[in-house]
Amino acid sequence: MSGAARVFMAGRLTWVKTIQSAGPRCRLAARVRVHYSNGMIFWRRADPTFMRLLAGFAIVIALVVGAIWLTVAQQRASTMVRHTLEVENRVRTVLLRLQDAETGQRGYLLTGSPDFLDPYHSALAHLDEDMSSLARAIADNPVQGARLARLRDVADARLELLRVSVVLYQNRASNSIDLERLRRGKALMDVARQIVGTMTREEQALLTTRQAMAARATAWLTAGLAAATIALLVLGAFVIRDARRRLNLALENADALARANARLVEEAANREAAEAQVRQMQKVEAVGHLTGGIAHDFNNMLAIIIGSLDLAKRRMRGDLHRAEGCIDNALEGAQRAALLTGRLLAFSRQQPLAPSVLDLNKLVGGMSELLRRTIGDQVRVETILAGGLWRIRADASQLENALLNLCVNARDAMPDGGRLTIETTNAHLDEAYAADHAEVTPGQYAMVSVTDTGTGMPPDVVDRAFDPFYTTKGPGKGTGLGLSQVFGFIKQSGGHAKIYSELGVGTTVKLYLPRYYGEDRTVDATPRGVADTPVARADEIVLVVEDDDRVRHLSVDTLRELGYTVVQASDAAQALAVLSLQPRVDLLFTDIVMPDMNGRLLADRAVAQRPGLKVLYTTGYSRNAIVHNGVLDPGVNFLAKPFTVEQLALKVREVLDTEKPAAE
Repeated sequence: MSGAARVFMAGRLTWVKTIQSAGPRCRLAARVRVHYSNGMIFWRRADPTFMRLLAGFAIVIALVVGAIWLTVAQQRASTMVRHTLEVENRVRTVLLRLQDAETGQRGYLLTGSPDFLDPYHSALAHLDEDMSSLARAIADNPVQGARLARLRDVADARLELLRVSVVLYQNRASNSIDLERLRRGKALMDVARQIVGTMTREEQALLTTRQAMAARATAWLTAGLAAATIALLVLGAFVIRDARRRLNLALENADALARANARLVEEAANREAAEAQVRQMQKVEAVGHLTGGIAHDFNNMLAIIIGSLDLAKRRMRGDLHRAEGCIDNALEGAQRAALLTGRLLAFSRQQPLAPSVLDLNKLVGGMSELLRRTIGDQVRVETILAGGLWRIRADASQLENALLNLCVNARDAMPDGGRLTIETTNAHLDEAYAADHAEVTPGQYAMVSVTDTGTGMPPDVVDRAFDPFYTTKGPGKGTGLGLSQVFGFIKQSGGHAKIYSELGVGTTVKLYLPRYYGEDRTVDATPRGVADTPVARADEIVLVVEDDDRVRHLSVDTLRELGYTVVQASDAAQALAVLSLQPRVDLLFTDIVMPDMNGRLLADRAVAQRPGLKVLYTTGYSRNAIVHNGVLDPGVNFLAKPFTVEQLALKVREVLDTEKPAAE
């Protein structure tokens, strides 16, 4: 990785490396310190811009804190100034009370009018309260407190003299002025004025000091606010400048990223093109492998058919018995070719299925005798059928073929004999299992498994077991399509197949088929025996429509051999013309893939023209005409090509004997 530092750690050592961002126009560089301690790594990045911002914010915060402190100090100083002014006012109030008392007493003595005693009585009523308020105000100043105590004594003495003078005057004890009392009263007032003056001067000094402190606090506060404002302006300018720088850098990086992204897109396109080429090569290789396998097996079968028919043609002139043997050999080769084609369609999940509601227990139980005859006496067959098994919806014949394929493979894996177990049970595939198997839908399934005690398979063989034409059997002992046919059928039926195998222990193949939740209608899945070939009844007429002349002639000859009256047409238009002219037709036997109009459209028009007409379709491969999602359309009768005389006879008889459903 270009430009990146590699860090090696051991114990508690610490390294410092420089990491630079990749890209031609990226100018970011930072000092990164890596700390390794107790198994953990810590990264610290020292960005100069970040440190400047941090310092700027720290200064602003300090200035703000200082401004707050100065504001508090200013408020405290202002409070003390107000307190000093209040003390001065209370001191003057005390002095004024004494003076009012003295003035009122003097006016009373001169005039004898009680009205002059109002200031005197007011002083007596409020002076003590004024003294107490002043004492509380100067409680923080012991010196002033001592002066107030002395002032209180002087005031009490002066009020006492005033009271005595008033009482004597009221009692007429003396009509003359007592000069001694006057001198004493004057001396007490002088002392009181002296004390008040001293206290006032003290408070004036405190007021001056506190006003100076308040002024300094105000000045400092103003300076601090100015400094904070300047710092904020500087910090804002720096932030704006840094934001512009970062924006420009981000734009440059975005351009670089866009160019890098364009290169990545180009590389991705090149890689995708390369991967497409690889996939195409793999596809060609897979198709080549598939076609090679098909060509090999079909050539073998065609060799049997061509060689046997050639020999039969030669022997027809002399030895009919030997010629019949050659014909039988050719038929066997043709049947093997048809089976191979069916397996290919099953693997490709494009075989037409006719699903019905099935009971797996009945199907497995009905196959027991067939399996014992097919597998032989060396292998012991056991069946374990679960109670309360869920019903499924699948093609019974194809499911029987799948189980038969699995059992034959299990027999081949036990050349010296062994035990084969077929087991059914209910299963639930949950979301966790579906997450590990992308093709699985979570839900409830009925499961049937086939287990053998054979040689088993290694993991690489298990991974390829479902591949077409892949086989571990010897030459001529298998086509490699058995398991692929099973896999294709199960997937086409919406199920899941899984193989578990261990060398020297055995193999288990599990088939999961979705649980059926519909009505409780099951069909009899018991294999039927071979019956006599049915023939025509009461002059039944069949219209054969086939665009291939040789196939049409073969079908016509076969049906006539079975006793049917046959009319024929080479295409849909000719068939509709025949229907319009022919007074009676019991069955329309038509190919599906034809030019101009396919067999399904022909059947729809024919049934519209003759509502009671029954239809039997045939084709070698049809994708969408009568098959959708791998399942035959409801009510469709179908016979796959190639077919034997017995298969054609049975299917035609089955269709003709089926009651036509009432029109809705």
